[in-house]
Amino acid sequence: MNKLEQLYSLQGKTIIVTGASSGLGLSMTIMLAECGAKVYGLSRRGIPEKEVGTLSHGEIIFDKLDVTDKASVQKKFKEIADANNGVIDVLVNNAGVTIKNRAEEFTTKDWEYIQSINVSAVFSCCQEAYPYLKMANNVGRIINISSMASFLGFSEVVPYSSSKAAVLGITRGLSVEWAQDNILINSVSPGWFPSEMTQGVMDDDRKAKILNRMPLHRFGKPEELAAMISFLASPAASYITGQDFSVDGGALAFGY
Repeated sequence: MNKLEQLYSLQGKTIIVTGASSGLGLSMTIMLAECGAKVYGLSRRGIPEKEVGTLSHGEIIFDKLDVTDKASVQKKFKEIADANNGVIDVLVNNAGVTIKNRAEEFTTKDWEYIQSINVSAVFSCCQEAYPYLKMANNVGRIINISSMASFLGFSEVVPYSSSKAAVLGITRGLSVEWAQDNILINSVSPGWFPSEMTQGVMDDDRKAKILNRMPLHRFGKPEELAAMISFLASPAASYITGQDFSVDGGALAFGY
């Protein structure tokens, strides 16, 4: 194995990706496998929305999981670890939802639904993966998917913004608490990528505002986000923890 492969190959790694059946989650799952990993793509659907095709490297196993059901998470993670010598190397907490509505009109039910998936499930997945990540051969990794909405205010998605800000708090807190437990924890905040979730809250006016808000003036490509996830999962990122990485076309840096 040459130096490049030593730094970036995921050969022999066991990786879990939640929310993996479509969109950005599916793109991450495919790229992680192409880097050599055995990837468990978990979602409520249990199967990808489109044909993955033949992989040149790695392996993908799609399966069902409701991340809000803690007992099911515990059972599924144990099954995965037991099938891989008691080890999970990387957990990517990608599952997430949003609902568009004005803040004063949000129901308690919708608020709790968003928090249950975007916050509570992230924390419980970290908890259930913890004993197996500790046993990772190199160093265990957790990669939480946050959002630009963690940093910037957007109208009609306040519950989503609050949930993604909480993901940053979980990331930083766990990175300190588990620093001596062989686990690195980071988050990635995507900018604007075409996805089923973002399309549901985007009209023409919002689209124009978004494109004008970033220096690159274009939406991101799914593989541009997946590349950051693959890097953080790789041996090359062995001295990085407690950080958030914005993959946003320069949006956070843009003043005027």
